[in-house]
Order: sequence, then C-alpha cells, then structure tokens
Amino acid sequence: MRTLLNIVWLVFGGIWLAIGYALAGVLFCVLIVTIPLGVASFRMANYALWPFGRAVVRTPDAGAGAVVLNVVWIVLAGWWLALGHVVTAVVQAITIIGIPLAIANLKMIPISLVPYGKQIVPADTLPAEDRPLHSI
Repeated sequence: MRTLLNIVWLVFGGIWLAIGYALAGVLFCVLIVTIPLGVASFRMANYALWPFGRAVVRTPDAGAGAVVLNVVWIVLAGWWLALGHVVTAVVQAITIIGIPLAIANLKMIPISLVPYGKQIVPADTLPAEDRPLHSI
C-alpha cells in the first residue's frame, strides 16, 4: 500500500515539491555559508519524493545551532516551501482520492518550516511505541 501511495504521491504533486526543494538546495549551495541549508533542502527533496513509510523524529542532541539554522531557514526558504505544501494540499483535497495525499502534505509542513533538529527515518525501524503519530 505504501508503494502505491508513493507512486500516486509522486505523480500528483511530489515531483513538483521535490523540484522546489532541489532548486532551493542548488541556490543555497552557491555560497559557502549557506551550504548547510542546501544539504537540508536536498534531504527534504528526497523526503518529498517518497514520503510514505518514513517518520520524522527529533534529534536529541540538537542544540542552539539548530535553532539558529531554523530561523535562517524560515526566513530564506521555509515559509515559501510550506506555502507550496498548503497550495498542493488544497488542490489535492478537491478529489476523494487526493484527500490522503492532502493530509500527508499538511503533515509535512512542520518539517518544511523547521528541518533542523529532526531526522527522517524509515518508519519500520522504529519500535511501535516510539513511532510518532505524524509518520506518513
């Protein structure tokens, strides 16, 4: 079922979201100072391509650096990438088949706004009691 959802996701919005993240990653990698933002953007592009079967968990050792990078991320890219998720979710929610995709899109907004201090892991690798509710 995850594979089917991922294929439908890819066709009906995932590819465009991933292209947006990849474009942001390329732009961030132009300057040496913003390369960490580019790496996070490429990580998010990978997640936007194939999100079902993965979970977002907090990184326990994230510190003040993650907070600073999240603030810079929100200002430079996070708000418009989150807006892309909202617009895509609205379009997907028009049809009954697209409603699960729209819900998944809305669940991706928090990590698109603040990606630092979080890690994307396969949902199967987490014990059942540790699986977050927002795994897609």
